[in-house]
Amino acid sequence: MLPGSARAEETASNDEMERYCANIVDAARDRRYLLQEAELEKLRKEIDVRIEALEKKRAEYEEWLARRNSFLEQAERDLVNIYSGMRPDAAAERLAEVRVELAAAILMKLDPRSAATILNEMDSKTAGALTTIMASAARPSDPS
Repeated sequence: MLPGSARAEETASNDEMERYCANIVDAARDRRYLLQEAELEKLRKEIDVRIEALEKKRAEYEEWLARRNSFLEQAERDLVNIYSGMRPDAAAERLAEVRVELAAAILMKLDPRSAATILNEMDSKTAGALTTIMASAARPSDPS
């Protein structure tokens, strides 16, 4: 057991600590809030920098994709023009050597008279396969 004066001194010390803690609780809370706010602002700035970099990269990819698509369209037009300018027997021979999907796509881009003449020059098996692909591509898809 503590003597009376020691007990009183301990109680006074505890009261003093409680008053001190009560006095600084708002300041500590405010300081914690400011630190958290500063950290959030720092993170927000880092995110903004990353978003800006991603937007820049996206713009570069969109520009590249536009150039690529333009090139592909030009190449397709040129390829169709090449085959439309060829003799039908030569075009038929060349188209028989490429993938059937590519040959069908080229024939579909040609005017019908040229495509028919080229198909006429092909062997019946190849012409039949190409015609099947072209017909299925022209058929509207079944939504079910």
